[in-house]
Amino acid sequence: MKKHLFSLLFISGFVVGGAALAADDAKHFIGNWALTIPGGGAGWLGVEEKDGGLCASVLWGGGSVLPAAGAKIEDGKLVVTRVQQPKGKDGKPGKKVTETITATRDGNCLKLVTVKCAEGGKEFGRAEFTGKRIPPVPAAPDLSKVKFGEPIRLFNGKDLSGWKVLNPNAPNGWRAENGIMINNAPQEPGKHKGYANLRTEREFEDFRLTLEVRVPQNGNSGVYLRGIYEVQVADTFGKPLDSHHMGGVYSRICPTVAAEKPAGEWQTMDITLADRHVTVILNGKKIIDNQPVLGCTGGALTSDEFRPGPLYLQGDHTSVDYRNMVIRPVVK
Repeated sequence: MKKHLFSLLFISGFVVGGAALAADDAKHFIGNWALTIPGGGAGWLGVEEKDGGLCASVLWGGGSVLPAAGAKIEDGKLVVTRVQQPKGKDGKPGKKVTETITATRDGNCLKLVTVKCAEGGKEFGRAEFTGKRIPPVPAAPDLSKVKFGEPIRLFNGKDLSGWKVLNPNAPNGWRAENGIMINNAPQEPGKHKGYANLRTEREFEDFRLTLEVRVPQNGNSGVYLRGIYEVQVADTFGKPLDSHHMGGVYSRICPTVAAEKPAGEWQTMDITLADRHVTVILNGKKIIDNQPVLGCTGGALTSDEFRPGPLYLQGDHTSVDYRNMVIRPVVK
């Protein structure tokens, strides 16, 4: 009896100790991580503790921040599972693909490996990439005490001096005409044609940006702050509040008020980026009030939030017009 009791106590202690060890390992991964995904694109990983376990969210290059199917600690490593089911050419759901991302921590850095597995069990797409811990977002800055420098007019109204396309191999729809920066991106039915995005040659840190924008019916563009955070520009008049709608920080911060105008009308945007916090005033209404951004958004040029970057305008989706773009950098 004593022998069995000793064995039971030993096993119980081992299980409890193992659980404590796993919990200790989990703490090393909790937080936000800037990823440089295979191919050099920008990504993001967020890990948090919830209901006694781990959950994770992932941004993989473009698109939105999406919850992972699973997250756990295994042999001291973080294992994140993503499940994808792309649509076929006929629009019907295709075969499921399960992606397993395994992360090994090295101080404030991650070494990651991704492997995909098709429904039949065949593995493919193995790749290695890296991550770096993002320091916690600081407290919201007191914007009344932030000092802004002299205004810099980003667009002279005559030509595209001071701007360049991001992807020179893509069709370029950008031109200047009558004080308006025009992106003409005609589409053919049933097939999307990607056009060039446009960026400033100069790079900036924190700033206040004002501009006017006009989107056509079903139009879609975006203003990337420092090339990292996208403030959405889209024809979403009359639609419910959503982080993917006009003035939202794409898939990150939802506007508190719907302030967009109908397609075809000029709209004003007043955007402040300070200490990783964003404020957006759309058509005179404050829709995002000094809110923190946890990481880059889809389409970012980099996941490094601590380096200067350009203002860039999304032109690859649809036609769009901009004018009266003025930036005032923060003076430190």
